[in-house]
Amino acid sequence: MQIYKVGGAVRDRLLGKPVTDIDWVVVGATAEEMLAKGFRPVGADFPVFLHPKSGEEYALARTERKSGRGYGGFTFHASPEVTLEEDLIRRDLTINAMAEDDQQNLTDPYHGQRDLEDRFLRHVSPAFAEDPLRVLRVARFAARYAELGFKVAPETLELMRQLSESGELEALTAERSWKEISRALMESQPQVFIQVLRDCGALKVLMPEVDALFGVPQPEVHHPEIDSGIHTLSVLEQAALHKQPLTVRWACLLHDLGKGLTPEEEWPRHIAHEHKGLKLIKAVNERFKAPKDCQELALLVGQYHTHGHRALELKASTLLELLQSFDVYRRPQRFEEFIVACEMDARGRKGLEQRSYPQADYLRGAASAARGVAVQPLLEKGLKGPELGEALKRERLKALKAYKESASS
Repeated sequence: MQIYKVGGAVRDRLLGKPVTDIDWVVVGATAEEMLAKGFRPVGADFPVFLHPKSGEEYALARTERKSGRGYGGFTFHASPEVTLEEDLIRRDLTINAMAEDDQQNLTDPYHGQRDLEDRFLRHVSPAFAEDPLRVLRVARFAARYAELGFKVAPETLELMRQLSESGELEALTAERSWKEISRALMESQPQVFIQVLRDCGALKVLMPEVDALFGVPQPEVHHPEIDSGIHTLSVLEQAALHKQPLTVRWACLLHDLGKGLTPEEEWPRHIAHEHKGLKLIKAVNERFKAPKDCQELALLVGQYHTHGHRALELKASTLLELLQSFDVYRRPQRFEEFIVACEMDARGRKGLEQRSYPQADYLRGAASAARGVAVQPLLEKGLKGPELGEALKRERLKALKAYKESASS
């Protein structure tokens, strides 16, 4: 029995990056031998075991063969005869197909170390094209390592293109797709993930609503970058630069989908794109079964982001409606995430990345003024039910009018 550290742990050590998860491969062993040593079995599909003390995963060396569509369409074969090289060749990228023994002696049959040095994300073998999930994984790695100068190798991008055109991407489950998408959006350069998907034709399959934004112009006076797709990538980039959470990044990706529906004769203006985009945002949310908080914020940002930009001009009554839509009294954090999403939208424009956004503090102040209205005096007047609700609304409107006056003076 020989045990090797494999995959990401080896890759990241060689890159000088922190190693978080460690995967191990066991060569020359049987499941019975692993159980005899106290390892606990997990997973029904292939022999993976948890170490009795560390809890880390140890997998028996295995080969795999395509047996059906999609991510799960594989038959695995594990036996003591499977070599380390045979196990490594089934992996996705050369940089993930290296192994180390306990003396840090490197096994690198597919030149992963060379690709690390040359900054290439390159597939290990033609079998790469058998697993559609690898399109998303490679795009995610591109987003993670873009800051180090990594690019997808041209021949790998071509295989990803073939996969995108094959119909295999449609076999991916919503859960698997969302897991990759959500992880990719939280990388340091999530806009690279979207760009790579577009480069290989996967974006128009997975998110045709986002793909449709590219080539759609906007008024240059507000959008020096002009192209709606480029703007979306820039907004996502700003969200990552400002360390925003997944909810905000998802909303940033989907906020302008309505612009893809504008008839060409109306370009570059996009009247009512906020409202038109809601059905598209809802469709993308449902396609990937995004978490509820991501779904809700994306819809609210889509509908109200131009309200955010025009905050200083809004009437007190419109401000109140905006605050009510977000339920700022019970869910203040959601309104805060809306504000920062609007700010990322304002900064995601060519040459305006450092612009100030006074609307943010203005909206925070408005929310504070509305929340500051006390309910107790109204209860003491004997008001309840709809009457209480209307009285509360009147008092909050009064507070917002006073706030607007003080803010403009």
